[in-house]
Amino acid sequence: MRGMKPRSRRFFDSQPEPVIDVTRLAARVMKGRLPTGVDRVCLTYVQRYANRARAALHRGPFNIILPAAASRELFALLLEPPRNFTRRVVAVVAKAALFAWRDRSCEGSMLLNIGHSGPEQPQYVAWLRRRGLRPVFMIHDVIPITHPEYCRPPEQQRHIRRLDAVLRTAAAVITNSRATLHALSEYALRRGLKMPPAIAAPLAAAAFSPDSDQRPLAEPYFVMLSTIEPRKNHWMILQVWRRLVERHGAAAPRLVVVGQRGWECENVLDLLERCESLRGFVLEKPVCSDSELVTYLRHAQALLFPSFVEGYGLPLVEALSLGVPAIASDLPVFRETAADIPEYLDPLDAIGWLRCIESFCQPDSPLRQNQLLKMSRFIPPAWAKHFETFEGLLRQV
Repeated sequence: MRGMKPRSRRFFDSQPEPVIDVTRLAARVMKGRLPTGVDRVCLTYVQRYANRARAALHRGPFNIILPAAASRELFALLLEPPRNFTRRVVAVVAKAALFAWRDRSCEGSMLLNIGHSGPEQPQYVAWLRRRGLRPVFMIHDVIPITHPEYCRPPEQQRHIRRLDAVLRTAAAVITNSRATLHALSEYALRRGLKMPPAIAAPLAAAAFSPDSDQRPLAEPYFVMLSTIEPRKNHWMILQVWRRLVERHGAAAPRLVVVGQRGWECENVLDLLERCESLRGFVLEKPVCSDSELVTYLRHAQALLFPSFVEGYGLPLVEALSLGVPAIASDLPVFRETAADIPEYLDPLDAIGWLRCIESFCQPDSPLRQNQLLKMSRFIPPAWAKHFETFEGLLRQV
């Protein structure tokens, strides 16, 4: 797993052992899904606290906190999933369930829920109260409520239930950015709910595995790194690429689309699968190892990040941490993270994106070179600082 291995003294070294809700992680691995950005953050928390924490799983009315030994085993499976992951997890949980119902040692412990899964369910909230757990939630975004048009239809109401439960039950809340914290505070005000103790702690880039010095493509190319879904704005970028091919023919740059296919993106898939003019100019990579990803990023002209809205934007941090320029939507959260380093454009300004991409393709592009100079003052967020901020909040509560 990409991540960090902090060695500093941890908050829970002097506190009751925490409980980490790993339901989302286990469910996604069982379905064969690759980790998203949220999943990677969850895995970093598991890695941070695995030696002292207990694991929790829930499904409807079924909730369980695994004993210490079983928790260590489950954490290890999540960090390095084997081929028989589902069978191994079922065996661990089945064995633990024989004795877990009598275990009350976690009463009063903090429960860390990093992945948004659970609080939208009434049974989950009732379970937290019944077990006397003090939940600490991470909120990654408020997008399903503020921009429901970019999400699956049921997600708006689900997120309302989730955030209402968080605001009513949380011992503390951590967010990935000041923008998300502000959006959550505004939501609480509109709903007439009190904000629990809360703080923003930026997320760090992954600790990438070594990459190859050999370029993956001979031609100049750009990278988009995200799940294919409406708010990521792949459709606009693909239209830009059609125009690039029309203008420059075989000399047009290539586009590498790294990410799994998501939902309500049929128009993007039509272009990827059936647009003849894009064939050979757009490379889709739904599965990409860490070493492949860092190789593609390091040799790219730039990361393209044309999203309409984001809660954070980890690919931007990852690109700048690797010294790779970025062309991004002009979003407040991006400026919070990267200041004035990227080239910022309106996500609807397709002509502006076209011109900027053409400029970045020029030999010794002045626009690109200027960004590389500004990048020298970029200080990437660090996991050590993130957990220092997080544990400082816990000490207050």
